[in-house]
Amino acid sequence: MLDTLAVGARLACEDVTREAEYFEYTSSANPIGAKLITRVPYRSFLASLYDSGATRVVPLDLSAELRCQGPATGPGLLASFVRIVRGEYVTLRPNATSQVFYAFDGSGTVQQGETMLPFAKGDFFALPGGAEAVLTADETARLYNVNDEPLLSYLGVTLGKPRFSPTLYPAERARNELLKVASAPGAAGRNRVSILFGNTNFPQTRTVTHSMWAMFGLIKPHSMQKPHRHQSIALDFISECKPGCYTLVGTELDGKGNIVNPERVDWSPGMAFVTPPGHWHAHCNESGANGYLIPFQDAGLHTYLRSLDIRFAR
Repeated sequence: MLDTLAVGARLACEDVTREAEYFEYTSSANPIGAKLITRVPYRSFLASLYDSGATRVVPLDLSAELRCQGPATGPGLLASFVRIVRGEYVTLRPNATSQVFYAFDGSGTVQQGETMLPFAKGDFFALPGGAEAVLTADETARLYNVNDEPLLSYLGVTLGKPRFSPTLYPAERARNELLKVASAPGAAGRNRVSILFGNTNFPQTRTVTHSMWAMFGLIKPHSMQKPHRHQSIALDFISECKPGCYTLVGTELDGKGNIVNPERVDWSPGMAFVTPPGHWHAHCNESGANGYLIPFQDAGLHTYLRSLDIRFAR
């Protein structure tokens, strides 16, 4: 009897230790440097992906490069282009804590639960996770959508409860707030001329949802916004620009605060591009008109974790 119990105990021990591994610290503490985990790649997605054709959602999918469950544009975020032909609709229900939209053009309505909100060109809106959202177009619409479904997929969790209500940020109010910032004394000397969208439920992070932030930025003609960096990924969207607007991205600065051997991303309206976390980036406008940039980031989560680590070139 005792032998039988001992054998059973040994087999049970083997079962609960089967997945255990042990690693030497110095060779394993930096999986990115050791190339055990992939870096976030540079990538641009042009407006041609959704500027014509049928109603559809186009995930901007980099999951193969990231070696993660897809679709995913970054380790914790998924960006998509959404096209809705007039009179048609799309239904969205990602396993996400929240999703944020920018209406590039067109108009329509969003129905989530008992809430219905209208949207038109230039509007921003944020929706909580956990409930189906139906977007219907009154005029053919194109939208940029970002959610944090890849984060929940990695954690192996589903949403418990919503943290906020559907929230609309109308285009006119957003642009007026941005122009107010742009015309304030000292604006020309700021690293960024931008506004952040907030929600009363998140007073500590001052972000549009508890996991994400959405920024609306302006780059004036014949100007350069000096480099800055942060540990959140940026999934940048270009809402308006003329030829001559671009972003420089790189990992190092020289002694004058310029990016060493930068990657150049030329802007065009309706496009999106990835700025990897921890990379310096500078926005440049050599045209004669304002350029408008909308970065969506997982900065709400990083701010709450005290890990955003935003830095500005001197």
